[in-house]
Amino acid sequence: MILIIGGPGYLGKFMVKASISWGHPTYVYSRPSTKASDSSSKIQVIHDFESMGVHIIQGYMDEYDKLLSVLHKVDDVISLLPIPQHLEQLILINAIKEVGNIKRFIPSEFGIEAGKAYGLPPLQRISDTKKKIRSAIKEARIPHTFITGNSFGAHFVDYLLNPQQQMDEITIYGDG
Repeated sequence: MILIIGGPGYLGKFMVKASISWGHPTYVYSRPSTKASDSSSKIQVIHDFESMGVHIIQGYMDEYDKLLSVLHKVDDVISLLPIPQHLEQLILINAIKEVGNIKRFIPSEFGIEAGKAYGLPPLQRISDTKKKIRSAIKEARIPHTFITGNSFGAHFVDYLLNPQQQMDEITIYGDG
């Protein structure tokens, strides 16, 4: 059985569908959906998951007892938390260590090899967070797999070319 944290998100939708198509009983842990705070597309995704047989657990990462109860039911955990929430995985790591039954944890990585990437301040903050997560996983002796890819081409170029918000100021590093 597989638990996917953040299943309704961009990558999560693909992971959940793949898990189901391979015949794995699948649980999704997701923030509670409310019509006021969520887009209708997220609500529709959750309904689609339920129709495929996915077990939906709505909760927040700081609901430790709820995390423990779902972790007791699964063998593997895939975290797809976005970059601003990466440190919330520390709660998940503690819960995984406590239940002691997880065979494989795949933390949210989104692209850089934290131990080998050195960058300018925005990238370095992300890398430092990833190092904290990796260190906590290793220290807890949780069976894990780190998956990384080409972060610059897959994330940062897209972000620079298609910013998600209006910016009044942009920082350019180097001599240009």
